[in-house]
Amino acid sequence: MNAGAPPAQRNSLGRSLGLGEKLFATPTERRFVAAVDDGLELVEEGLLREIAFADDIADATTRYLLAAGGKRVRPTLTLLIAQLGEGATPGIVASAQATEITHLASLYHDDVMDEAQMRRGVPSAQTVWGNNVAILAGDLLFARASTIVSGLGQEAILLQAETFERLCLGQLHETVGPREGDDPIAHYLDVLADKTGSLISTAARAGVMFSGAPREYLAPVAEFGEKIGIAFQLIDDVIDLSDQPAETGKKAGTDLRAGVVTLPVLYLRQLAQTDLEASSLLSEIDRLVDATRAAAQRHHDAPTAEGSSPAPLADATAHLDDEFTDLVRRVREHEVTERTRVEAHRWAREALDALSPLPDGPVKKALTRFADRVVERSA
Repeated sequence: MNAGAPPAQRNSLGRSLGLGEKLFATPTERRFVAAVDDGLELVEEGLLREIAFADDIADATTRYLLAAGGKRVRPTLTLLIAQLGEGATPGIVASAQATEITHLASLYHDDVMDEAQMRRGVPSAQTVWGNNVAILAGDLLFARASTIVSGLGQEAILLQAETFERLCLGQLHETVGPREGDDPIAHYLDVLADKTGSLISTAARAGVMFSGAPREYLAPVAEFGEKIGIAFQLIDDVIDLSDQPAETGKKAGTDLRAGVVTLPVLYLRQLAQTDLEASSLLSEIDRLVDATRAAAQRHHDAPTAEGSSPAPLADATAHLDDEFTDLVRRVREHEVTERTRVEAHRWAREALDALSPLPDGPVKKALTRFADRVVERSA
């Protein structure tokens, strides 16, 4: 173990899932927690090693978001499920690293497409280096994940390829939006299944595939992973509206301000057909999003004196902040936000139902706690 690492940088199953002495009290359960923690430490050490490039620019950009932190949800899930088999085998550790690096790569691309200003409490990569460098950093990370997976055999290569395809399809369908005749909410949930659920499902499947666990557990954990991934993203939709930026690492309503589709807004659009309050609130959202985009375009087109840096984009939209702050509060307090929370809990319950074929014991107990923490979190 890396005893020199600052405690705040270490990943701990007990800390992330709240597995206190009373919840996991028996010697067997405590050994289980310690085994997963040891595996997480190996994954973390490997991430630092795997995301290393001889090129200075590539090294700095690809390590940027890794250094900013992260919950390590996917490696934790892989290591939990691996305890159904031989635990943190070399294949388990490598697959957990590959899945986390794939996730990291997707964040670089997502932030470019969403024009996000912050990620994990720091300026997003494209804010620091520009869109082109951020996209290429993501591509390098995807390549590195594929290199790791190539050492795990044909089945792992196919799984990685299929997952990458779903990630891309999810982003494509989100970008294009629902077609005529599509249910916008069903379309959105399908996007979440591809963009978020697929990779978490892959992390769960890897826990069986590379630990020697019984193969009959593959389908149940795959379903668990996909459904808990959808629940995870729906809670993110709620967290986006939080007025606790110190916890969330970003300004309240970041997605709302950028015009990013979320379930609360989709519920508003559904209600707006018959509810005047929802219709008025939706009109305010559309007006402020359009005003923000117009201000950003004027800022982009404005000439800059030779030798000087352009003013920050935030300055160009600052006059809208007060209106947006009130708007975010109104959406947060509207019934659509609580409906989104309820929907997230429904997906989490379905995820847990999928685990019925797994044996009772610390793995199932921890996965239940994992699902609870996904929908309880505030950041």
